[in-house]
Amino acid sequence: MLKFISFGSGSSGNCYYLGTATDGLIIDIGIGIRTLKKYCREYGVQLNSVKRVLITHDHADHIKSVGALSHDMNLPVYATHKVHEGIDNNYCVARKVSVDHKKEIELDTEVQLGDFKVRPFAVPHDASENVGYEIEVEGIIFVMLTDVGHITDEIKHVIGRANYLVIEANHDVEMLKNGPYPKYLQDRILSESGHLSNTSCGEALVDNMTEELKHVWLCHLSEENNHPELARKTVEQILRSHGVIPGKDVELEVLKRKTPTGVYELT
Repeated sequence: MLKFISFGSGSSGNCYYLGTATDGLIIDIGIGIRTLKKYCREYGVQLNSVKRVLITHDHADHIKSVGALSHDMNLPVYATHKVHEGIDNNYCVARKVSVDHKKEIELDTEVQLGDFKVRPFAVPHDASENVGYEIEVEGIIFVMLTDVGHITDEIKHVIGRANYLVIEANHDVEMLKNGPYPKYLQDRILSESGHLSNTSCGEALVDNMTEELKHVWLCHLSEENNHPELARKTVEQILRSHGVIPGKDVELEVLKRKTPTGVYELT
C-alpha cells in the first residue's frame, strides 16, 4: 500500500512524503528538519525508511533544508543538472548538498529508485528548471505538479495518466489583480512561467482527467491571493459543469499551507 502525506504546501514551505511498507521518498524540503521529524513522529512515519529526496526546482520554499536533511540522514538528492546548479547558487540554502549525495536525473527519462519508478517531466516556471514527477508504484500512478506557469501538452498527457494528482491552484485572478501585490509581481504570477490559477487548474482537470483519476489535491495556494474554500469551490464548479461530481467521481481536497494533512492510503 502506498501512503501520502503533505507536510506543507505553499510559499511558507513545501514538503511531501510518499512511502511503501519498505521504502520512502521526500519530495521537496522547504520546511525545517525539526519540524519534519516532529511531524513524522506524530504520524508514525519512520524517517529511516526514507531512502532518497526528489526536488522539483530551486526556489527556497522547496529546497531550504535539502542540504541539512541530506547530510543529517545520509540521503541522496535527485534533481536535474540545472536544478542542482540552482540549489548550489541559492543563498537561502545554508547547507549545500555534498557532491557524494548529488544524483542527477534527466527529463523524460524513467529511473527505478527502490520501489518507485520515477519520471521527471518539464513544468514551465521561472526557476533554473522545474520538473513534475510521475511516480509509479505497484500499478498506481501518482503525479506531483506544482509551480505551473501554464499547461503544456506534456502536462495534459500526464494528467490523463494519473490515478492520484497533486496540482497547483495558486491564486484567484481577481483577488490577485485587486490585491496588495505590485504590478510587476502580479505580471510575474500571471505569466506563462508563473503560477496556475484556480480556474486554469479546473480547466486542466476537466480537459484531461480520466475515470482512472481517484483523488486530486490542490496545492501551493497563495495566502494573499486565494482562499482554500474559494479554490475548492472554483475547481468544483468547473468539474460539475462538465458532469464530474467531486465526492462521487473523484475526491477533491485542498492541501494546507503550514500543517500536515494526515496519512492518505492510496490503493
